[in-house]
Amino acid sequence: MGLLDTFAALTVAFLWGMNFIVVKVGLTDMPPFLLTTLRFALAAALVTPFLHVERRHIKKVLLLSFTFGTVHFALLFTGISMVDAATAAIIVQLGTPFATLGAIFFFKEQMGWVRWLGLLLAFLGVALVVGGPSLGSPVAILILVLSALGWASSNLIMKTITGANPVTMSGWLSLFALPQSLLLSLLIDGNPLPEIARMTWVGWGAVLYTGVFASIVSHSLWYYLLKRHPVTSVTPFALLAPIIGIGAGIFLLGEEATTAKLVGGAVTLSGVALIEIWGRRGNRQRIRSEGIDSRGMAPKVQTDEDAEAGFNSRSGTK
Repeated sequence: MGLLDTFAALTVAFLWGMNFIVVKVGLTDMPPFLLTTLRFALAAALVTPFLHVERRHIKKVLLLSFTFGTVHFALLFTGISMVDAATAAIIVQLGTPFATLGAIFFFKEQMGWVRWLGLLLAFLGVALVVGGPSLGSPVAILILVLSALGWASSNLIMKTITGANPVTMSGWLSLFALPQSLLLSLLIDGNPLPEIARMTWVGWGAVLYTGVFASIVSHSLWYYLLKRHPVTSVTPFALLAPIIGIGAGIFLLGEEATTAKLVGGAVTLSGVALIEIWGRRGNRQRIRSEGIDSRGMAPKVQTDEDAEAGFNSRSGTK
Protein backbone atom coordinates (compact mmCIF):
# COMPACT_ATOMS: atom_id res chain seq x y z
CA MET A 1 0.00 0.00 0.00
CA GLY A 2 1.45 3.34 -1.07
CA LEU A 3 1.84 6.46 1.06
CA LEU A 4 -1.37 8.12 -0.10
CA ASP A 5 -3.48 5.00 0.41
CA THR A 6 -1.92 4.44 3.83
CA PHE A 7 -2.85 8.01 4.70
CA ALA A 8 -6.41 7.35 3.46
CA ALA A 9 -6.67 4.25 5.66
CA LEU A 10 -5.37 6.18 8.67
CA THR A 11 -7.86 8.95 7.91
CA VAL A 12 -10.74 6.48 7.99
CA ALA A 13 -9.54 5.06 11.32
CA PHE A 14 -9.26 8.59 12.70
CA LEU A 15 -12.76 9.56 11.50
CA TRP A 16 -14.28 6.41 13.01
CA GLY A 17 -12.36 6.73 16.27
CA MET A 18 -13.22 10.39 16.76
CA ASN A 19 -16.87 9.61 16.13
CA PHE A 20 -17.16 8.43 19.75
CA ILE A 21 -15.89 11.82 20.92
CA VAL A 22 -18.05 13.87 18.57
CA VAL A 23 -21.17 11.95 19.57
CA LYS A 24 -20.36 12.37 23.28
CA VAL A 25 -19.97 16.13 22.84
CA GLY A 26 -22.98 16.41 20.53
CA LEU A 27 -25.20 14.72 23.09
CA THR A 28 -24.70 17.71 25.39
CA ASP A 29 -26.83 19.62 22.88
CA MET A 30 -29.61 17.13 22.14
CA PRO A 31 -31.07 13.74 23.15
CA PRO A 32 -29.53 10.59 21.60
CA PHE A 33 -32.57 9.60 19.52
CA LEU A 34 -32.74 13.06 17.98
CA LEU A 35 -29.05 12.92 17.04
CA THR A 36 -29.65 9.48 15.51
CA THR A 37 -32.63 10.79 13.54
CA LEU A 38 -30.82 13.83 12.18
CA ARG A 39 -27.80 11.69 11.29
CA PHE A 40 -29.98 9.34 9.25
CA ALA A 41 -31.79 12.23 7.57
CA LEU A 42 -28.54 13.86 6.44
CA ALA A 43 -26.92 10.63 5.21
CA ALA A 44 -30.05 9.62 3.31
CA ALA A 45 -30.44 13.07 1.72
CA LEU A 46 -26.85 13.04 0.45
CA VAL A 47 -26.82 9.47 -0.92
CA THR A 48 -30.25 8.25 -2.04
CA PRO A 49 -30.86 10.86 -4.81
CA PHE A 50 -27.63 9.81 -6.54
CA LEU A 51 -27.09 6.12 -5.74
CA HIS A 52 -29.95 3.66 -6.15
CA VAL A 53 -30.25 0.35 -4.37
CA GLU A 54 -30.99 -2.71 -6.47
CA ARG A 55 -34.47 -4.15 -6.09
CA ARG A 56 -33.06 -7.54 -5.08
CA HIS A 57 -31.39 -5.91 -2.06
CA ILE A 58 -34.36 -3.96 -0.71
CA LYS A 59 -35.59 -6.61 1.74
CA LYS A 60 -32.12 -7.00 3.22
CA VAL A 61 -31.69 -3.21 3.42
CA LEU A 62 -34.99 -2.96 5.30
CA LEU A 63 -33.76 -5.56 7.75
CA LEU A 64 -30.44 -3.75 8.08
CA SER A 65 -32.27 -0.50 8.75
CA PHE A 66 -33.51 -2.11 11.95
CA THR A 67 -30.45 -4.10 13.07
CA PHE A 68 -27.77 -1.61 12.04
CA GLY A 69 -29.73 1.61 12.02
CA THR A 70 -32.13 1.43 14.91
CA VAL A 71 -30.60 -1.24 17.16
CA HIS A 72 -26.91 -0.45 16.67
CA PHE A 73 -26.81 3.30 16.19
CA ALA A 74 -29.73 4.36 18.39
CA LEU A 75 -28.54 2.19 21.27
CA LEU A 76 -24.90 3.19 20.72
CA PHE A 77 -25.72 6.89 20.97
CA THR A 78 -27.91 6.20 24.01
CA GLY A 79 -25.13 4.22 25.68
CA ILE A 80 -22.55 6.91 24.96
CA SER A 81 -24.83 9.42 26.69
CA MET A 82 -24.68 7.29 29.86
CA VAL A 83 -20.98 6.32 30.08
CA ASP A 84 -17.70 7.88 28.99
CA ALA A 85 -16.65 7.63 25.34
CA ALA A 86 -13.62 5.41 26.04
CA THR A 87 -15.72 2.82 27.86
CA ALA A 88 -18.27 2.79 25.04
CA ALA A 89 -15.49 2.34 22.48
CA ILE A 90 -14.31 -0.76 24.33
CA ILE A 91 -17.67 -2.41 25.01
CA VAL A 92 -18.97 -2.14 21.44
CA GLN A 93 -15.94 -4.14 20.30
CA LEU A 94 -17.96 -7.16 21.46
CA GLY A 95 -19.61 -6.92 18.06
CA THR A 96 -16.69 -8.80 16.53
CA PRO A 97 -16.83 -11.89 18.81
CA PHE A 98 -20.65 -11.84 18.62
CA ALA A 99 -20.47 -11.84 14.81
CA THR A 100 -17.89 -14.64 14.89
CA LEU A 101 -20.09 -16.80 17.11
CA GLY A 102 -23.03 -16.10 14.81
CA ALA A 103 -21.00 -17.15 11.78
CA ILE A 104 -20.14 -20.42 13.51
CA PHE A 105 -23.78 -21.10 14.36
CA PHE A 106 -25.49 -19.93 11.16
CA PHE A 107 -22.82 -20.46 8.49
CA LYS A 108 -20.92 -23.36 10.06
CA GLU A 109 -17.63 -21.49 9.82
CA GLN A 110 -14.60 -23.29 11.21
CA MET A 111 -12.64 -21.85 14.12
CA GLY A 112 -9.00 -22.47 14.88
CA TRP A 113 -7.58 -22.21 18.38
CA VAL A 114 -6.19 -18.72 17.69
CA ARG A 115 -9.64 -17.27 16.99
CA TRP A 116 -11.08 -19.06 20.03
CA LEU A 117 -8.34 -17.40 22.07
CA GLY A 118 -9.32 -14.08 20.52
CA LEU A 119 -12.94 -14.61 21.56
CA LEU A 120 -11.89 -15.40 25.11
CA LEU A 121 -9.66 -12.33 25.32
CA ALA A 122 -12.35 -10.03 23.90
CA PHE A 123 -14.93 -11.11 26.47
CA LEU A 124 -12.36 -11.11 29.28
CA GLY A 125 -11.26 -7.58 28.43
CA VAL A 126 -14.82 -6.24 28.51
CA ALA A 127 -15.38 -8.06 31.82
CA LEU A 128 -12.36 -6.23 33.25
CA VAL A 129 -13.75 -2.89 32.08
CA VAL A 130 -17.24 -3.63 33.40
CA GLY A 131 -15.80 -4.70 36.73
CA GLY A 132 -13.83 -1.48 37.10
CA PRO A 133 -14.71 1.36 39.48
CA SER A 134 -17.03 4.28 38.61
CA LEU A 135 -18.32 2.60 35.49
CA GLY A 136 -21.87 3.87 35.67
CA SER A 137 -25.27 2.27 35.38
CA PRO A 138 -25.51 -1.45 34.51
CA VAL A 139 -28.33 -0.41 32.18
CA ALA A 140 -25.80 1.52 30.10
CA ILE A 141 -23.64 -1.59 29.79
CA LEU A 142 -26.62 -3.65 28.68
CA ILE A 143 -27.55 -1.02 26.10
CA LEU A 144 -24.04 -1.01 24.63
CA VAL A 145 -23.91 -4.81 24.56
CA LEU A 146 -27.23 -4.83 22.67
CA SER A 147 -25.76 -2.24 20.30
CA ALA A 148 -22.84 -4.61 19.67
CA LEU A 149 -25.33 -7.41 18.98
CA GLY A 150 -27.03 -5.15 16.44
CA TRP A 151 -23.69 -4.59 14.71
CA ALA A 152 -22.96 -8.32 14.73
CA SER A 153 -26.39 -9.18 13.32
CA SER A 154 -25.88 -6.64 10.55
CA ASN A 155 -22.57 -8.18 9.55
CA LEU A 156 -24.18 -11.64 9.39
CA ILE A 157 -26.88 -10.21 7.12
CA MET A 158 -24.21 -8.58 4.93
CA LYS A 159 -22.58 -11.98 4.46
CA THR A 160 -25.70 -13.01 2.51
CA ILE A 161 -25.50 -9.98 0.17
CA THR A 162 -23.20 -9.84 -2.86
CA GLY A 163 -22.55 -7.10 -5.40
CA ALA A 164 -23.61 -4.26 -3.10
CA ASN A 165 -21.89 -0.89 -2.72
CA PRO A 166 -21.50 -0.19 1.02
CA VAL A 167 -22.02 3.56 0.51
CA THR A 168 -25.30 2.91 -1.29
CA MET A 169 -26.37 0.45 1.39
CA SER A 170 -25.49 2.94 4.12
CA GLY A 171 -27.52 5.72 2.50
CA TRP A 172 -30.61 3.64 1.86
CA LEU A 173 -30.65 1.91 5.22
CA SER A 174 -30.45 5.43 6.71
CA LEU A 175 -33.56 6.36 4.72
CA PHE A 176 -35.46 3.30 5.95
CA ALA A 177 -34.18 3.75 9.53
CA LEU A 178 -35.25 7.40 9.60
CA PRO A 179 -38.96 6.83 10.43
CA GLN A 180 -38.03 4.23 13.05
CA SER A 181 -35.66 6.61 14.79
CA LEU A 182 -38.08 9.51 14.49
CA LEU A 183 -40.83 7.45 16.10
CA LEU A 184 -38.53 6.55 19.01
CA SER A 185 -37.56 10.20 19.37
CA LEU A 186 -41.22 11.26 19.50
CA LEU A 187 -42.14 8.55 22.00
CA ILE A 188 -39.18 9.01 24.33
CA ASP A 189 -38.09 12.62 23.92
CA GLY A 190 -41.35 14.23 22.83
CA ASN A 191 -41.68 16.95 20.19
CA PRO A 192 -38.21 17.37 18.63
CA LEU A 193 -38.85 20.83 17.20
CA PRO A 194 -38.08 22.78 20.40
CA GLU A 195 -34.87 20.76 20.80
CA ILE A 196 -33.87 21.49 17.20
CA ALA A 197 -34.59 25.20 17.69
CA ARG A 198 -32.28 25.27 20.74
CA MET A 199 -29.42 23.42 19.05
CA THR A 200 -26.09 25.23 18.79
CA TRP A 201 -23.19 24.76 16.42
CA VAL A 202 -22.03 21.90 18.70
CA GLY A 203 -25.12 19.86 17.93
CA TRP A 204 -25.19 20.66 14.23
CA GLY A 205 -21.49 19.92 14.00
CA ALA A 206 -22.10 16.48 15.51
CA VAL A 207 -24.86 15.83 12.99
CA LEU A 208 -22.58 16.88 10.13
CA TYR A 209 -19.69 14.77 11.38
CA THR A 210 -21.68 11.59 12.06
CA GLY A 211 -23.78 11.86 8.89
CA VAL A 212 -21.03 12.88 6.46
CA PHE A 213 -17.48 12.33 7.68
CA ALA A 214 -17.96 9.21 9.83
CA SER A 215 -20.37 7.74 7.30
CA ILE A 216 -20.23 8.82 3.65
CA VAL A 217 -16.64 10.07 3.48
CA SER A 218 -15.15 7.24 5.55
CA HIS A 219 -17.12 4.49 3.79
CA SER A 220 -16.23 5.93 0.37
CA LEU A 221 -12.53 5.93 1.24
CA TRP A 222 -12.79 2.45 2.77
CA TYR A 223 -14.52 1.05 -0.32
CA TYR A 224 -11.90 2.72 -2.54
CA LEU A 225 -9.13 1.01 -0.54
CA LEU A 226 -10.85 -2.37 -0.66
CA LYS A 227 -11.03 -2.19 -4.44
CA ARG A 228 -7.30 -1.42 -4.72
CA HIS A 229 -5.77 -3.64 -2.05
CA PRO A 230 -6.27 -7.05 -0.43
CA VAL A 231 -8.87 -7.08 2.31
CA THR A 232 -6.25 -8.43 4.73
CA SER A 233 -4.09 -5.35 4.10
CA VAL A 234 -6.91 -2.86 4.69
CA THR A 235 -9.03 -4.18 7.57
CA PRO A 236 -6.29 -4.08 10.27
CA PHE A 237 -6.42 -0.28 10.05
CA ALA A 238 -9.97 -0.45 11.45
CA LEU A 239 -8.49 -1.73 14.71
CA LEU A 240 -6.95 1.71 15.22
CA ALA A 241 -10.41 3.33 15.50
CA PRO A 242 -11.25 2.18 19.04
CA ILE A 243 -7.69 2.96 20.16
CA ILE A 244 -8.14 6.51 18.87
CA GLY A 245 -11.54 6.72 20.54
CA ILE A 246 -10.16 5.56 23.89
CA GLY A 247 -7.15 7.88 23.73
CA ALA A 248 -9.20 10.89 22.63
CA GLY A 249 -11.72 10.28 25.39
CA ILE A 250 -8.96 10.35 27.98
CA PHE A 251 -6.85 13.21 26.58
CA LEU A 252 -9.49 15.45 24.97
CA LEU A 253 -12.49 14.92 27.24
CA GLY A 254 -10.52 14.37 30.44
CA GLU A 255 -12.05 10.96 31.09
CA GLU A 256 -10.45 8.93 33.86
CA ALA A 257 -7.70 6.55 32.72
CA THR A 258 -8.37 3.75 35.18
CA THR A 259 -6.28 0.58 35.30
CA ALA A 260 -9.38 -1.49 34.53
CA LYS A 261 -10.12 0.61 31.45
CA LEU A 262 -6.56 0.54 30.09
CA VAL A 263 -5.88 -3.13 30.77
CA GLY A 264 -9.38 -4.23 29.76
CA GLY A 265 -9.19 -2.18 26.58
CA ALA A 266 -5.82 -3.65 25.65
CA VAL A 267 -7.02 -7.21 26.28
CA THR A 268 -10.25 -6.64 24.33
CA LEU A 269 -8.49 -5.11 21.33
CA SER A 270 -5.90 -7.91 21.35
CA GLY A 271 -8.72 -10.44 21.15
CA VAL A 272 -10.47 -8.54 18.36
CA ALA A 273 -7.18 -8.33 16.44
CA LEU A 274 -6.71 -12.10 16.68
CA ILE A 275 -10.27 -12.72 15.48
CA GLU A 276 -10.18 -10.28 12.58
CA ILE A 277 -6.64 -10.69 11.28
CA TRP A 278 -6.54 -14.47 11.69
CA GLY A 279 -10.06 -14.75 10.29
CA ARG A 280 -9.16 -12.72 7.21
CA ARG A 281 -6.07 -14.89 6.76
CA GLY A 282 -8.26 -17.99 6.79
CA ASN A 283 -10.68 -16.43 4.32
CA ARG A 284 -7.81 -15.51 2.01
CA GLN A 285 -6.54 -19.08 2.04
CA ARG A 286 -10.08 -20.36 1.33
CA ILE A 287 -10.54 -17.91 -1.52
CA ARG A 288 -7.24 -18.89 -3.09
CA SER A 289 -8.19 -22.55 -2.90
CA GLU A 290 -11.35 -21.70 -4.87
CA GLY A 291 -9.35 -20.15 -7.71
CA ILE A 292 -9.80 -16.48 -6.88
CA ASP A 293 -6.86 -14.14 -7.41
CA SER A 294 -4.34 -13.22 -4.76
CA ARG A 295 -5.98 -9.87 -4.01
CA GLY A 296 -8.86 -11.70 -2.32
CA MET A 297 -11.37 -10.72 -5.01
CA ALA A 298 -12.88 -12.52 -7.94
CA PRO A 299 -12.44 -10.57 -11.20
CA LYS A 300 -15.25 -8.01 -11.71
CA VAL A 301 -17.32 -9.46 -8.89
CA GLN A 302 -17.47 -8.22 -5.32
CA THR A 303 -16.92 -11.04 -2.89
CA ASP A 304 -18.81 -11.60 0.35
CA GLU A 305 -15.64 -10.74 2.24
CA ASP A 306 -15.35 -7.39 0.46
CA ALA A 307 -18.98 -6.55 1.15
CA GLU A 308 -18.66 -7.43 4.83
CA ALA A 309 -15.44 -5.49 5.25
CA GLY A 310 -16.83 -2.53 3.33
CA PHE A 311 -19.79 -2.37 5.69
CA ASN A 312 -17.65 -2.64 8.79
CA SER A 313 -19.17 -0.30 11.47
CA ARG A 314 -16.06 0.97 13.15
CA SER A 315 -17.73 4.37 12.64
CA GLY A 316 -19.46 3.57 15.74
CA THR A 317 -18.25 3.43 15.12
CA LYS A 318 -18.24 2.57 11.98
